[in-house]
Amino acid sequence: MATTAAVPDLDRLRPAGTKRSSKRDLIVNVFLKQEGHLSADDLVDLIKREDHRISRATVYRTLQWMVDAGIARKVDFGEGRFRFEHSYRHPRHFHLICKTCNRSYEFLSSDIEALVEEVATARAFTARQSVVQIYGTCESCSTGRAPEESSNSELLFARDALRIAIATERSGMEFYGRGVKLVKDPRAREVFRKLATEEVHHLKTLEARYEDLLKQDPLLESRPTFLFFKGAANGLFAAGTDQLRRDGVDDLEAYRIGIRCERGSHRFFKRYGERFEDSEGKQVFLQFADEEREHLELLIREYRALVKRQRLPGHKATASKRARAGRGAKAKARARSAQR
Repeated sequence: MATTAAVPDLDRLRPAGTKRSSKRDLIVNVFLKQEGHLSADDLVDLIKREDHRISRATVYRTLQWMVDAGIARKVDFGEGRFRFEHSYRHPRHFHLICKTCNRSYEFLSSDIEALVEEVATARAFTARQSVVQIYGTCESCSTGRAPEESSNSELLFARDALRIAIATERSGMEFYGRGVKLVKDPRAREVFRKLATEEVHHLKTLEARYEDLLKQDPLLESRPTFLFFKGAANGLFAAGTDQLRRDGVDDLEAYRIGIRCERGSHRFFKRYGERFEDSEGKQVFLQFADEEREHLELLIREYRALVKRQRLPGHKATASKRARAGRGAKAKARARSAQR
């Protein structure tokens, strides 16, 4: 399937001291307009349609140049020949490969990446590249349905990144909304209300961005999931909201739960955003990481301020704490007396 993939700045990628080549530029542009995985022979056939004077050797040299420049990735599907796929503004990913029709399907999973990291770290191994290829039978071959038209992985990546960010915003909105009703300290209540309002604003922005993305592909919303993140589908604040429902959660504990949620969300989006190649999905993750960092810093400041306020003489929370401590001491004394 042909696409309108973004074209890189070839002058910036060109090795120092080399001249501009119109043939190479043509080959790169034709390659980037194709979706999926091309063999060198596939690309030769496409180039010949554009300019029959370009030799096979020139196409081969340009393919290697694209690999070295970070425009293309070389993949091996066990066919006895290499195939090539975009790496410019396309996220690094894994493959499902059907042994019946030889079609491949792309996906990305944080769980697989985390496991690879864990194994490499345990063996003190410096990992530079991970390749995961799952062989089997695709849905089309097992059911007899017509194969689905291939889709742009950059669009799928951006769609799934936005879905995760939207789910996190919704869970954050629910978390801070519940916090407003829970906390007793007036300043803490205003902090939770402020963050709840910001979540509403961010959610509207993300939803509008999602709608704009869907306009680029009428079938985008129905296409299979590309980006898999365990535990992210319901939003990264869902567990925190459940914790707020427990008995005995006071203002300080509400702050601590919020800090844990924001810290986890910030680390999640920053960690994976920095790993992705330049793309809209990467931008979504890194922008969201910045927003979560600001929320995290605010919660930490306000938590510390509340601790100081509660230590002041005459503060209601301090008096209440002293009263509870006094009651506890009396209860222990009565228990000791009863034992005698």
